[in-house]
Amino acid sequence: MKTHPFLRAYMAGIVVPTVALLFGATAFVIARYVYNVPIPIERVIMFPMAVVPNLWGVWNMLHLAIGGDRRWPIGAHGALLPLILIPLGWLLARVFAIDAITPPLVAVFAPLAMAVYYLAWKHLVGYFNAVLGIA
Repeated sequence: MKTHPFLRAYMAGIVVPTVALLFGATAFVIARYVYNVPIPIERVIMFPMAVVPNLWGVWNMLHLAIGGDRRWPIGAHGALLPLILIPLGWLLARVFAIDAITPPLVAVFAPLAMAVYYLAWKHLVGYFNAVLGIA
């Protein structure tokens, strides 16, 4: 399978966040409507559901485009993605007046997010890239 490598890279990239969002949305619905937890997430849910999987796919395409002997480890490549997503998420929180997300909180959790993304990209996205023949 040598045709359409960028399409395969995009598809391999969107699998992990799409499945994670499916489980996250299920947990939100159960918490919100079964246990009556007042989480106003429906105001901002469109950002992670629309932007995050697409950005993962495009980020994986970028990793493929770097190509050849210049390509660096996919885990390191994925660990940089939170540096784009975190400021976008913080900006969205500011627009919707969600005051729980503060710059000190972001600074504390950014390294944790980068570590989680490193592992997800190294083990999960790397696996799907190998399955689709673009590793």
